[in-house]
Amino acid sequence: MTGGAGFIGSHFVEGLLAGRYPAFAEARITVLDKLTYAGNRRNLSPHPRLNLAVGDILDRPVVDGLMAAADLVVHLAAETHVDRSIAGSVEFSRTNVVGTHVLLESAARAGIRFVHVSTDEVYGSIAHGSWDEKQPLLPNSPYSASKAGADLMARAYARTHGLDVVVTRCSNNYGPRQHPEKLIPRFVLNLLRGQTVPLYGDGLNVREWLHVEDHCRALALVAERGRGGQTYNIGGGFEISNRELTQMLLDAVGADADRVASVPDRPGHDARYSLDSSKITDELGFRPRIPFAQGLAATVAWYREHPDWFTADS
Repeated sequence: MTGGAGFIGSHFVEGLLAGRYPAFAEARITVLDKLTYAGNRRNLSPHPRLNLAVGDILDRPVVDGLMAAADLVVHLAAETHVDRSIAGSVEFSRTNVVGTHVLLESAARAGIRFVHVSTDEVYGSIAHGSWDEKQPLLPNSPYSASKAGADLMARAYARTHGLDVVVTRCSNNYGPRQHPEKLIPRFVLNLLRGQTVPLYGDGLNVREWLHVEDHCRALALVAERGRGGQTYNIGGGFEISNRELTQMLLDAVGADADRVASVPDRPGHDARYSLDSSKITDELGFRPRIPFAQGLAATVAWYREHPDWFTADS
């Protein structure tokens, strides 16, 4: 598993080792993680079936060595923050496109199954309705463009080399241990520290939210039974504007509206994301289990109970 010391990856590792996914109950897991700012050793508890290899997905000899001993690759390593991609996007292309290419080439030579984890942002913005997997890719940020490039490379390896590769595209994730560059943890931590929260523009941008544990359960189903060469949308089924979400977070910590600071909108800010997840529901039986209000309350409680997991300047 690449990126297994990050937010989603560490939750997936945790679920695997806890036996939550019966098909992989006895799996031995090797995490390949560069341990950048988004990767944290604390996210991974020691376990006899877990090995952490600190390294770069761009390092072909390291990748080849690990791939030779694997039966399945779950690829989560990525640069993911849109604001960082706007400020400097070259590293996003290196990691997300070239890094994925290195992994795909190695997996094709080894002849093993490959799950490539992507994002709903590759579709761009949608005013009404929801995207299915046949929607053209129309990314609007350097981050989403780099993920779209990786998706297309995965498709090419399925078609050209016959690689057993499956692509997933998820909606916005949330939950414990998410790095505070993301909206929910950043707002929660700022509010708990007595600081203001920066709300882009009019705050009416709409996102669909998926709890990380639901996402990981979907990934396990795709890894087990997803059809090679296919793409599966994984949506949480709950849409809310950033302004409404901000109010929920204010209420959760007992803060007033004067803690919200309106800031200039992000360049190219997508107005709305919404996934049609009927394919993964019909084929694999996946449905989200964690209601958003319940998951959000538990997430806020986790950050309240772990104020030092991230430093104040993270």
